[in-house]
Amino acid sequence: MVNEIGYDGLAMDNFGSYMRSLRKATGLTLKQVEKEARVSNAYLSQIERSLRKPPHPDILKRLARVYQVTHRELLIAAGYLEEESQQIKRQQIENAFQHATTDPKFKQGTRLKGGRLSLDAKRFIVEMYEKMTGRKLLEGA
Repeated sequence: MVNEIGYDGLAMDNFGSYMRSLRKATGLTLKQVEKEARVSNAYLSQIERSLRKPPHPDILKRLARVYQVTHRELLIAAGYLEEESQQIKRQQIENAFQHATTDPKFKQGTRLKGGRLSLDAKRFIVEMYEKMTGRKLLEGA
């Protein structure tokens, strides 16, 4: 899930725990991270305890240097970026959805008027298309 969309509690718990494990692995205290990354130790503590959402990408960039991980790794963990496998699945679903909604032989309610559909809604439409036509568009996506 991408950061602007929102978080569920589990994702926040995982991110906070992940950040704490990175700090512990480097053997640093919150005060030391505060000094090196120029981020309040109180704010860091709140993130680690999942009381705050993951920080802005600029802050993650500073923390990545301190924790000796890539900026990309923290962006993925925070939900700002998708892993490559997720990007591939998203593209497969988008392509299959485009095929299903433009197939001239299939006209059962596929002509959408306005509005944006979630990826899950698009997947559902593709799955219904597959069942009705007997064609397989999604391979394990």
